[in-house]
Amino acid sequence: MTIVPVTSADLDAAEVSWFSALCSDDYAYLGVPDGALRSSWEHCRDILLEAERQGFRNILCPSSYQVGQDTLSFVAGCAPLTDTINMLAAVRCGEMQPIMLARTIATLDHMLKGRLTINIISSDFPGEVADSAHRYQRSREVVEILRQAWTRDEITHEGEIYTFKGVSTDPARPYQQNGGPLMYFGGYSPAALDLCAEHCDVYLMWPEPTEAIAQRMRDVHARAADHGRTLDYGLRVHMIVRDTEAEAREYADHLVSKLDDEYGKLIRDRAHDSVSLGVSHQARARELADKYGYIEPNLWTGVGRARSGCGAALVGSTDQVMSRIEAYQKMGIRAFIFSGYPHIDECISFGTRVLPNIKTCSLPEAYGRVPATTPPTPLGDGERR
Repeated sequence: MTIVPVTSADLDAAEVSWFSALCSDDYAYLGVPDGALRSSWEHCRDILLEAERQGFRNILCPSSYQVGQDTLSFVAGCAPLTDTINMLAAVRCGEMQPIMLARTIATLDHMLKGRLTINIISSDFPGEVADSAHRYQRSREVVEILRQAWTRDEITHEGEIYTFKGVSTDPARPYQQNGGPLMYFGGYSPAALDLCAEHCDVYLMWPEPTEAIAQRMRDVHARAADHGRTLDYGLRVHMIVRDTEAEAREYADHLVSKLDDEYGKLIRDRAHDSVSLGVSHQARARELADKYGYIEPNLWTGVGRARSGCGAALVGSTDQVMSRIEAYQKMGIRAFIFSGYPHIDECISFGTRVLPNIKTCSLPEAYGRVPATTPPTPLGDGERR
């Protein structure tokens, strides 16, 4: 029995994703820059291709202004290089005029033949410090416009930030049907929960103690129920898996063995989400952890010493990590986004040790969004007008 009702209640599989470090987030030693692991096109492409080889079903392509790459450009470049893996593209709402964003996403979706998912984010822009209410109102309007673009013949929207009337959706119709690309969303503020509950498909969480995750699912579901909806739930967490727990813990210690905590703080503070409520929860988890950084068995908070956002890792043997994943699935978590340092090495480690033991799926396919043949859209096989 899941903690709360979920959209894919009958699904006996999970969408297991990896992470491509587009935003200067790959290290052999955490917090020690390594030129061979820079966020270059070649390196991030190779992470994605390795994840596809290992059998991961999706990959998170994050967004940040710090040294790295533009997310949608990267996804476009990787589209013809891949065949099976989905791409979870992070979209910072407001960076692009919403109708043009809808067309860009539709174009990518056709390039990928339905292998596109969207991570809606609401962080500040570079040089901007906006209050939370404004940022989430902007995101809400962007999401509402995207939904219209993907499900209606015309876009008509009158909001606090955007106003459009009678704009044809022909150029913005995606490859995916029945609602377009799935929207994943993570946020902890009341405005964030309301936006996700009303409009998005998958609520993403960062690692916390099990009961804290369960309560967060209850809180989000209560908001979704107010709109007559259910959601699916996802967990973003780092991975250190070895043949034995001792080896995994030894590698965790090795990973932070050269970390200067002042430089780690600089890395955390340069991220645009560094003052968010979610980040504060990750910091609180580090404060409550034991002297080795563990807040509960196999959940290590050391990654957060030099990383904003997701700041904890599952550390253990193959059996221990599998047990934790299975427990999360029983709670109702249907999407996992894993990562590890360095990303290619740990992709292989997880891919060979753990992934073969998990029944995986693509959530867009499970939702019936991906058509069996090219759809009758203007960018597909539809009438050219």
